[in-house]
Amino acid sequence: MGRGKDKYYNRAKQQGYRSRAAFKLKQLDQQTGLFGPGNTVVDLGAAPGGWLQVAAEEVGEHGKVIGVDFQRIREFDDHDNIETIKGDMTDDRTKDRLRKQVGDDGADVIISDMAPNMTGEYELDHARSVHLSRQAFEVACEHLGTGGDFVVKVFQGQDLDDLADEIAEEFQYVRRSSPDASRDSSSEIYLIGKHRLTAPVRVDDELDVEIVDVGDEGDGIAKVEDFTVFVSGAETGETVSVRITDVKPQFAFAERVD
Repeated sequence: MGRGKDKYYNRAKQQGYRSRAAFKLKQLDQQTGLFGPGNTVVDLGAAPGGWLQVAAEEVGEHGKVIGVDFQRIREFDDHDNIETIKGDMTDDRTKDRLRKQVGDDGADVIISDMAPNMTGEYELDHARSVHLSRQAFEVACEHLGTGGDFVVKVFQGQDLDDLADEIAEEFQYVRRSSPDASRDSSSEIYLIGKHRLTAPVRVDDELDVEIVDVGDEGDGIAKVEDFTVFVSGAETGETVSVRITDVKPQFAFAERVD
């Protein structure tokens, strides 16, 4: 047992957390600002519940934390804002229960600390880890609201960059983190997708748009499926060809290419 494990294992016991992993989530939250009061959070592979406890503390009494695991999660005496679903995330019945619990506005944060059963064969463990991460990513794409955040654990290896690129397409940006509370010998890394994009456009898309108004900064305003796109150097009434240069949760910027 390494010194790092001793420190966080003992601290978890002293502070009443169900796993030392609680401190990994605390550190990820400190680094990337995941949680806010009143948030709805979904924790995938939540047993035994260390991450649920941390999330419940951060979102407060007006927030909601939903834990999903095929193992039963013991009830929490000190957190009324935690709900649990026993089931497999790939099962339709579990998906329906989660959809009802999350509600129409979607979740603010989806987190996953899932890991495969270890074989000790590095490439196989990595491949299984990426598979689990992709399952969590699918849940995030389905249930995260605009601007929401996603955290997923994955083992380092040859498919990590491709996975990070896939996640980056759906978020404003992705960062990587190895929290201090991870064991020294661990190959795990966390990918954090910040600010979910539900926009109908992506960077480098090219399209024709009609300028319907001019904004305060003098940029032309176009609408793509009710989504606002600002176009520099365009006048009301023009139809112009543009390339999307930057996408935010609520609007995008474009430059003329005609």
